Amino acid sequence: MKANKSVFSSLFGRQRRGRTVSILLVILAYIVLTVMIRSGNLSRLFQGLLVPICCYMVAAIGLNLNVGVSGELNLGQAGFMSIGAFAGICLSGRLAPLLPNTLLRLVLAILLGAVCAMIFGFLIGIPVLKLQGDYLAIVTLAFGQIIKSLITNMYFGFDENGFQFSFVANTTKLAPGGKMLLNGPMGATGTERIANFTVGAVLVLLALLVVYHIMYSKSGRAIMAARDNRIAAESVGIHVSNTKMLAFVISAGLAGAAGALFGLNYATLVPNKFDFNTSILLLVYVVLGGLGNMTGTMIATAVLVLLPELLRSLQDYRMLIYAIVLIVIMLLTNNETLKTWFGKLKAGKGAAAGKEG
Repeated sequence: MKANKSVFSSLFGRQRRGRTVSILLVILAYIVLTVMIRSGNLSRLFQGLLVPICCYMVAAIGLNLNVGVSGELNLGQAGFMSIGAFAGICLSGRLAPLLPNTLLRLVLAILLGAVCAMIFGFLIGIPVLKLQGDYLAIVTLAFGQIIKSLITNMYFGFDENGFQFSFVANTTKLAPGGKMLLNGPMGATGTERIANFTVGAVLVLLALLVVYHIMYSKSGRAIMAARDNRIAAESVGIHVSNTKMLAFVISAGLAGAAGALFGLNYATLVPNKFDFNTSILLLVYVVLGGLGNMTGTMIATAVLVLLPELLRSLQDYRMLIYAIVLIVIMLLTNNETLKTWFGKLKAGKGAAAGKEG
């Protein structure tokens, strides 16, 4: 009984330390970067990357819940980001004449983006989560492409007569004083840029709190049990479909919130921004950071977003070096010899600490 209690205490301690490290890392990074901005030690180029990095972090954390914790390969995360982005842009644009408070508008846009993405995630999850492996990846990939195509052909605006919506450009005629929010292949243009780094950092913290709460709760243990052995999980009364749906919907909601913040960071946003390559990039952030490792996911996201800009001075060789760095990191991350060595190193430190105690 004492041995079981000791194992539980050790596991709980590691979980608590991992969560604390992630949260403290975000807070420390925010403080350091804010000081650098106010002192003028951070260039405008890197200041412009802070909000996108926060957005990609939130979307990658959500994807890690789906891929790393639930064990389902989701290639449609960019589709959920696009839903959140354009929903948030439309709400912010409509509320602009009525609500001058930009912070409140930004929060409402993020909430709407998250809710819309969660609704789509639930509807898509009903048929999709009955599939497994490559079939699940193919269907979620198709979902992302369908969403992109729909938004590319969507015309949406408002005037004194209310909202105007069409999939044919010539039929969308606004009265004088009206505003076009979505303009087909041109996407959203003339968007008021109300996103900021502070809201981005808070959103990352909220994403961490939500994901860690799920991971270390009864539902999280059920999700991981269903991932490890579906038949065994069902035999002890776990409803596998419900657990996977929970992870899928929360992942979609975080992607939608990230998309809303991302969309309101740019004056112009085209639907092609959320294509297949964006979903693959998010998956790369998750894999390189470590499946189920939220701290690693944040670090990998920040490094891989900044790396192309840091290598820009190398011009023609920039993307070649970027690809080589990706391959090297992938090999080192999945090297069993290094994992064994680090495991022995940690065990040695633990034994030494025990003797000192």
